[in-house]
Amino acid sequence: MALFEASQLHKRFGDQVVLESVSLAFEEGQLSGIMGPNGAGKTTCFNVLTGRFAPNRGTVRFAGQDITGQSPRVIARLGVARSFQIMNLFNDDTAIDNIVIALKSVRHQAWSVWRDLGRCTQAYEEAAEILREIGLAGKESTPCQRLSYGERRALEIGVALAARPRILFLDEPTAGLGAEGTARLLDLIGQLKQQITIVIIEHDMNFLFRLADKISVIHWGQVIAQGSPAELRHNPWVQRSNLGAMAP
Repeated sequence: MALFEASQLHKRFGDQVVLESVSLAFEEGQLSGIMGPNGAGKTTCFNVLTGRFAPNRGTVRFAGQDITGQSPRVIARLGVARSFQIMNLFNDDTAIDNIVIALKSVRHQAWSVWRDLGRCTQAYEEAAEILREIGLAGKESTPCQRLSYGERRALEIGVALAARPRILFLDEPTAGLGAEGTARLLDLIGQLKQQITIVIIEHDMNFLFRLADKISVIHWGQVIAQGSPAELRHNPWVQRSNLGAMAP
């Protein structure tokens, strides 16, 4: 059984069908990708998988448990974390404080946030270790708004990792990054995939093909192809599409 599975998902908004009979499976210890053209239904699918939208039909299971229609908060507590295409950070706070308030150990306590956390050296030590993992050692006291865009992208991943999830969903992590920032993020996610199960929606096909163990292609609200990067390079539909032209 896969760690995370979706079966026959159907989602509509009014008369518009956005997802139709979508089935996906993400194996533990792998990095899975979701790709497709704009308007294909990728983001809606991501939001259904992580609880922001409930499907009209179909089921979502995590670690054997049915989580269909559960709230993002409930799903997160079970061990599912995600980042967003639009970053969600506390700009006026330091990098380490952004991590601390997201720590699983902190969220389970009834903290009076800044008064109590200021005395919690263990939380700050744990947060500092996460900053080292994501390449931001030395930036602990830097206000979030003073970090570079690429550093902020890494910090957002660190905030997601602070919950110590079993699976991490990343929504367009390279959005807005230049070549240098994308290369650094490629290295970071390449290291993280050795530690945690990851699912990525990504428009940069070169980036995704270099990282993913398996990729699902969504178009017209349906999964039209699945396989390893090598298999998808030879898929007739992918070869005929712009996606195929972007593959390395």
